[in-house]
Amino acid sequence: MKLNELKVIVTGGASGMGRTFSLELAAAGAQVVAADVNIEALQEVTDASKGMVFGVECNVADEASVANLFEMAYKHMGAVNGLVNNAGIIRDGLLIKKDRETGEISNLSLKKWQQVIDVNLTGPFLCAREFATLAARNGVAPACMVNISSISRKGNPGQSNYSAAKAGLVSMTKLWSQELSRYGIRTGAIAPGPVDTPILLQMPEKARSGLTRMVPLGRFADPKEIYEAVRFIFENDFFTGRCIELDGGMNL
Repeated sequence: MKLNELKVIVTGGASGMGRTFSLELAAAGAQVVAADVNIEALQEVTDASKGMVFGVECNVADEASVANLFEMAYKHMGAVNGLVNNAGIIRDGLLIKKDRETGEISNLSLKKWQQVIDVNLTGPFLCAREFATLAARNGVAPACMVNISSISRKGNPGQSNYSAAKAGLVSMTKLWSQELSRYGIRTGAIAPGPVDTPILLQMPEKARSGLTRMVPLGRFADPKEIYEAVRFIFENDFFTGRCIELDGGMNL
């Protein structure tokens, strides 16, 4: 698939890696709809792209909001043949934790578990389902979706919810490739290690330094390096059902 033929939705497309994906894809000639819950950030990425990126407010965990996103995208672009499932949140916490002073045992709340599962796993499911349904109904092919997973899918302490969601996303990437190939739809996943985004910049310096030491290359990824994998999946028509690991050699 040539990027100048791509009509793509990028979820979480107004900040972090998603912002980079939106701007780089637009600069490469794709038509881009950025979906995000942050209206101000959507306006900023639209301005930064000089109007090349069209922003739509969307909560990917809400079925009606996702349906509206695709309706707006079809009206704006005429079709949707690309999807980047990038939207995600973090609500970290150990399954159980003992207070050092009181000895009291606390645990990961159901609320934190559900918030992450809703956005990071149900969200991609809802977007993929809408994407595939409309593509099949309207004869939109070839088409391709890219799911942003994480190195944490291997299991990272303090991230039961996040690890489960990101592992599930890779599994769905594989099974969707088998289910959707008959409709001309390919799938791919990317599992980044630490990426230099605003979320990591908010970490205490000691924590950032410790995380950097875990990466053999000794640094975080630039968001544009992750974008290069997104671009590869879209452009390589023989790629489907696989996950690209971009973790700088890091192991969990």
